[in-house]
Amino acid sequence: MQWEDIRYFLALARHGSLSAAARALQVEHSTVSRRVTALEETIQRRLFDRLPRGWQLTAEGHSLLPHAERIEQEMLSFSRATLSTTTVGGTVRLSAPPLLIDTFLIPRLAVQRARWSLIDLHLSGETRSADLFYHEADLAIRLGRPQDASLATRRLAVLGYGLYATPDHSQTPPEAWCFVGAGDNLRHAPEQQWLETFSNGRRFSFRCNQLSGMLEAAAAGLGAAVLPHYTARSAGSLAAIEGDFDIPSREIWLLIHPDARRIPRIQTMADLLIDLFQHYARLLEEGVPPADLFSTAQKY
Repeated sequence: MQWEDIRYFLALARHGSLSAAARALQVEHSTVSRRVTALEETIQRRLFDRLPRGWQLTAEGHSLLPHAERIEQEMLSFSRATLSTTTVGGTVRLSAPPLLIDTFLIPRLAVQRARWSLIDLHLSGETRSADLFYHEADLAIRLGRPQDASLATRRLAVLGYGLYATPDHSQTPPEAWCFVGAGDNLRHAPEQQWLETFSNGRRFSFRCNQLSGMLEAAAAGLGAAVLPHYTARSAGSLAAIEGDFDIPSREIWLLIHPDARRIPRIQTMADLLIDLFQHYARLLEEGVPPADLFSTAQKY
């Protein structure tokens, strides 16, 4: 029995079709079919029913699936263990919310290049949670307290929000305000839910799936928007609308698989991220920049 055959079995079970499994594995769909068929022949069990709309697990396939998943976890643990004694060089994959990548992480990580000069950093902007157990990322930054107790976590900072508009727009009567809001993929966020309630039937003149788009729309005078303080206050054309607003803030957390903490390059990047967010904690929560520059000599 080959581990690779089991890996293909898991991919097909999760994705339900040859084409989707092939895309996930970055192989041809014929390779997926051949590997799964080889596994079936080895164990002399039919694992999938070949249906016109996809491959569906048989009862025996379902019964073997949890065993295959445990084998996968052991293989991933073995892989991480073999890397724990390697040098600090190599690739680190970081998953983070898109709103933090462009406006916060990239410019500040670039300044700190000396601390991770041997690391090739792959940044992925995702609103979903990358699965660290299945090696979709080495580190993840998330908004909101993590629910998985099996991951190592660290609270990095708090992300504060305010209601911002151009001075002309904010000086109009409140009943005449219109708003810039999030698209469908972000409307579930607490700060956007607050804005939906606060608008109280007033018009949303513009919606966008990206923070940068909402920021530009508000700066162009299309309406008031709920924006992170650190981005809105850097835009010279926006002003905070004063009021007794109770806009929810968001906690920023770092997630790492416990095994990955022993891998030097991943721990190096984790330490840098912790330093970075701690140094800019007031900027993120209140929009107040630090008095001193972030030093490359700082260590966690």
